[in-house]
Amino acid sequence: MHRLEIALPEGYRSAGVFAFHSRDAEGVAEVVTPGRIRKAVMLDGVPVLLDVAIDTREARCTIDSATMPAHAREALDSILGLRIDPAPFMAAFGGDDLLGPVIQRQPGLRIVQSATVFEALTWAIIGQQINLPFAIALRRTFIQLGARRHESGMWCYPDAADVARLELDELTTRKFSRAKAETLLRVARLVDDGELVLAHDDDPAHAAGQLLAVKGIGPWTVNYTLLRGYGYPDCSLHGDVAIRAAFQRLLGEADKPSIAHTEALLEDYRPHRTMAAAYLWASLNQPAG
Repeated sequence: MHRLEIALPEGYRSAGVFAFHSRDAEGVAEVVTPGRIRKAVMLDGVPVLLDVAIDTREARCTIDSATMPAHAREALDSILGLRIDPAPFMAAFGGDDLLGPVIQRQPGLRIVQSATVFEALTWAIIGQQINLPFAIALRRTFIQLGARRHESGMWCYPDAADVARLELDELTTRKFSRAKAETLLRVARLVDDGELVLAHDDDPAHAAGQLLAVKGIGPWTVNYTLLRGYGYPDCSLHGDVAIRAAFQRLLGEADKPSIAHTEALLEDYRPHRTMAAAYLWASLNQPAG
């Protein structure tokens, strides 16, 4: 058992952090209760339970594992949404005609990362082009197929070695499309073999190039992985259906903007397009007008 205290920035907003980690109501790998997140994940090949109590100033973290994982602090920064500071975006676009009112209604919004880059990448592959409830159900199956549990009983989000051992039909017989299953196994085996390196400190352009070279991975998956895995502040999610729906709603248009038009709209928010995406997603849960 290891303990770590992380000072939180002034004005830290935890509501979005809790919401992100509570998307799966069944909570096989994450359990959220008032003021607390418990997240089970494979770190450095070891089942780890991250137990995080959050108040306005501090996150008190307990790392339950046989040894202190080398990447525990990275994982904690990610799940707490500390990789991207929202202040520069708010300063630059708080008065923006389109997103300004959205920002003012929810200042200091944080965009949360997955505990590992591998988790972010596999979630992007799982969730692409399907509705969110189905994606969450597939993710739950994916976690349980990894077959690694922490001694607390919680399932751990698998690492590449766990997934690389799976057979194709273990996924396809559980509602994964063949294309998704093949891509998940391909990625896991590349990472497990050391041919694809997923490191938080990688250069975004290099990381993107590596990912695009993998069969089955396209620009949307790359940008989503840069956002949720690496915490890159300037990801363009112009292919995201929800982003396009948010622009449609904010612009008061009859149809969603095309992908090309959405890309052009997002250009106005460089070099903070990740935070723009966060607020566009948030706008869908705010009152119109």
